Amino acid sequence: MGETLTRRDLLARAGLTLALMTEGDIMPTEAAHASEPFKYCLNTSTIRAQKLPLPQIIEIAAKAGYHAIEPWIDEIIAYQEHGGKLSDLKKQIADHHLTVESAIGFAEWIVDDEGRRKKGLEIMKRDMDLVAQIGGKRVAAPPMGLTDHEDRDLLKIAERYRTLCELGDQTGVVPQVEVWGFSKTLNRLGSAAMVAIESHHPKACILADVYHLYKGGTDHAAIRFLQGDVLHVLHVNDYPNLPRETINDSDRVYPGDGVAPLDSFFKDLKAIGFRGYLSLELFNAEYYKQDPLHVAKTGLQKTRAAVQKALG
Repeated sequence: MGETLTRRDLLARAGLTLALMTEGDIMPTEAAHASEPFKYCLNTSTIRAQKLPLPQIIEIAAKAGYHAIEPWIDEIIAYQEHGGKLSDLKKQIADHHLTVESAIGFAEWIVDDEGRRKKGLEIMKRDMDLVAQIGGKRVAAPPMGLTDHEDRDLLKIAERYRTLCELGDQTGVVPQVEVWGFSKTLNRLGSAAMVAIESHHPKACILADVYHLYKGGTDHAAIRFLQGDVLHVLHVNDYPNLPRETINDSDRVYPGDGVAPLDSFFKDLKAIGFRGYLSLELFNAEYYKQDPLHVAKTGLQKTRAAVQKALG
């Protein structure tokens, strides 16, 4: 109690603490990377083929150094079905200094058939409840069930998205209208933006993806027409030099290993005020053969390197 610590003493002790930390130690990533322009999230698709239970995925994300995770709804359900308590999962996520910024589900909220759409809303409510119970904030709202239909009425879709947002008001989980490049509906950023705008809901937001922008024919520079606060999470990846007509999800590679215009894209993201989460979403068969922790670490390192290269 009688010891007087100088500023130099405190800095020296802090340096000693860092030096003693091992690779497996968990350190709050917010403190470690507070100066970075974006935060980093692990979409569990990146190590999905290994079929790991969610608690193990959380450990991997924390050890790799991510700020957040983006689980799939079926993984949360599987955890429950094997006797897991969502309250325990929420605590584990918080204890590892992670957040759940988004989750991936496939409810048919957008379809024309009223019966299917009603069932889709019920599924979405269930999904939102699951996400809320583990402390999650958002859920994807892709055009599931309407991917093969062209020339849909976007104003009608906007009304359906507003219904989804109102459901989110009840659950505390915000749906993000998602761009799917392979779809014939909401395959372009402009279409998703129109749906969000015309929903007239204050929490309307968009979930975009580097790969899907290319696949759907949207110039990546189009992101400049948005404000950063309508993009909370953005799926990040890269892709090889393949035609958009034949490229598919499994062709995605680590950021910086492909031909996507990431330099200009990240600059545009920063310029529009995006300060959200870059969520690494990959489906690469070669990565699936590798150690999941190695893949997660490599993905984060390469994403950070791509951002650093773009922004300096």
